[in-house]
Parts: sequence; C-alpha cells; structure tokens
Amino acid sequence: MTATASQAYLNARVSIMSARLFTPAVIASLAQQSLNELATSFGLAALLDEQLPSRAKSRAVEQAFIRTLLSELTILVRPMAAKERALVLSWGRKYALFNLKSFIRSKLYDLDQSEVGEDLYELPPNVQLPQQALFGAEDVLELLRQLEQGPYSLIARQAREVYEQKREPFALEATIDQRYYMELAHRAVQFDGESLRALQDLVGAILDQINLMWLLRFRFSYQLSPSETFYRLLPSFRLLNRDRLLTLVNLNNAEQVMEALPPPLDTLVAGSTTLIEIQRRMGHHMAGQALRILHVSRCGVARALAYLVLREIDFSTLFALIQGRLLNLPRDLVEIAVELTGKAALSPAWPPRPEPLRDAGLDRRC
Repeated sequence: MTATASQAYLNARVSIMSARLFTPAVIASLAQQSLNELATSFGLAALLDEQLPSRAKSRAVEQAFIRTLLSELTILVRPMAAKERALVLSWGRKYALFNLKSFIRSKLYDLDQSEVGEDLYELPPNVQLPQQALFGAEDVLELLRQLEQGPYSLIARQAREVYEQKREPFALEATIDQRYYMELAHRAVQFDGESLRALQDLVGAILDQINLMWLLRFRFSYQLSPSETFYRLLPSFRLLNRDRLLTLVNLNNAEQVMEALPPPLDTLVAGSTTLIEIQRRMGHHMAGQALRILHVSRCGVARALAYLVLREIDFSTLFALIQGRLLNLPRDLVEIAVELTGKAALSPAWPPRPEPLRDAGLDRRC
C-alpha cells in the first residue's frame, strides 16, 4: 500500500470509528439507564453476575474498557508507517506502565505473587510487559534491568538509575511518569508540516495539563523547591514552555500560579479552589483540542491519536456512571459527576469532558 493510500485508508477508518464517540444526547441517555441496561448495551456480563462483589465487577468493567480501547488502537496502527505506529503505541503503553508500577510495589512491599497477578491488566502483545520475567525478578533493580532491552528500555534505564541513587519509591514512580511523557513528546516532533502542527497541538495540550498538575502538586502539596519542581516538569511546545514554567515554579502559591498562566488557561482555571477542579478544567481543554484535531486535521496519525484520547474519555464517563450504580449513589450526584446538569448541559457545543480514568500522572488507582 502506498503512503497516500495508507493515509486515505487510515483517515477513513478514523472517520468510521469516530461515530462511536458519545454525543451529549448519548451520555444523557446512558445516565438514565439501569445497571442491567448498561451491562446489556455494552456486553458487560460481569455486572449481571450476582455472585461477584462490587469491587470485582468494577475491576471487570475497567478491564473490558481498556481491552476495547487497546483493540481499537491495534486496528488503527495496522496501516501506519513505522514512525506513526511508534507514536500511537507510545501513547498506549501507559497501561503497561500501570502494570509496571504494580510489579515495583510488589517488590518494595513483598506482596504475594497471586495478589499482584489479580491486579494486573490483560494487555495485547504490542504493549504488554514480559510478565513472567518480572515476576521472577529478585528486587526492583533486577526488575528494571529486565526491561532495558525492548520498547521500555529508556524508561527502565532512567528509572533504575534514579532508584540506585535515591532509593525513594516516589522518585522512582515520578521518573517513570516523566520518561513516558518525554518519549511521547519526542515521537510527536519527528514529523513535519501539517502533521507536526497537529501533533504539537494535541500532545502539547496533554503536556500542558500534566505540567500544571505536577507543578501545583510538587511545589505546594509536596513542598518541593522551585528547582526540584522544575526538574520534574516537561516543557511543552504549546502554552507551558520552558520560560513560562521557570516563572511559574518561582511563585509563592497556587493562586499566583493560576493568575500568571497564559491565555486561555488563566481564564479556564480562574476561580478554581481545588486541584481536582483544576484538573477537570484542564481535561476539558485537552479534550477540546483533541476534538478539533479529529474534525479539522488531515493528518491521519494525529486524528487517530485524538480519537483514542476521546474514546478513553468516553469510557471514563461510562465507568463513572457504572460506578455510581454499583455504589448506589443518587442519580443526580452521578449526573453532576459526568456534567449532565448545570451550565454544561446548556451548551450547544460538544460539552467539556471529564478527565480520563487516571489522574494526571500514571497512577493506576481509580
């Protein structure tokens, strides 16, 4: 298949798959469905098993959503050239890094292997870790050395070096997070022309969200120094570039940081009183960029990545609805969580979306 033909095929595939994305009307309809109706609509048989506890049902649902997301990723990368495939797989490997953190914690805290196995995600071959080798590793350092050959080599090598120097679990996991986003950014700038511009907008929006959350947490929640905080950030090629981050880390409190943000981020987070609220609004901004690229870009790989970002957010919305049912939360509370009430419900445009299943940073806890 020629490059032109593969791009045409990829763009057509993305356009067809984009019909699966939730519209406001679909989300409103799903919010009215019972747990049994949601289980039937999305083939979630575990929800109908009365013998399973709620935690096991929740785990099965999350696993099913991740399996679907990564199966769609696998379909999208088939017609891609090597450089494009490497970028999209780089994004999808965060799910393997959730598993890696589980392995690391098992070695740090001497957890039972069966307990760890139950906590791992089942992943397709194109993103999975060598689990048997990792189970057999004696300690964290050997575990990381096992990964120093293959697609996780840079992450594993730097994580091992940091752990050898500091022996701090926090520094180790923060390094894994940082290296993941560094690789994503590095692969995004390997393109040129319209592809480069679209990927810089999309990946830049992801980095802007991550940078702001990390800056606020590291600087003011964890009380790290400005230099330590800056060292852990990833200058974006969009809004929060190196110079802006240098200015922001030297401010005295979160309020000053939010006031000093460049437009439109300053207006976007104005009035926020919690990190959760800031993360939610930044997630909206990132999703808006993804939606714009999906609809207006002609770059197949950028549109594919934008689709996957939005699809992940849709699964997060559905997961929140199901969690609300499992926990017997009031329906109005669940609707607020997925923004079906208030100003969001009045917007004629595609609504701001809730952030993905994971917190800013690769934390695998829901």
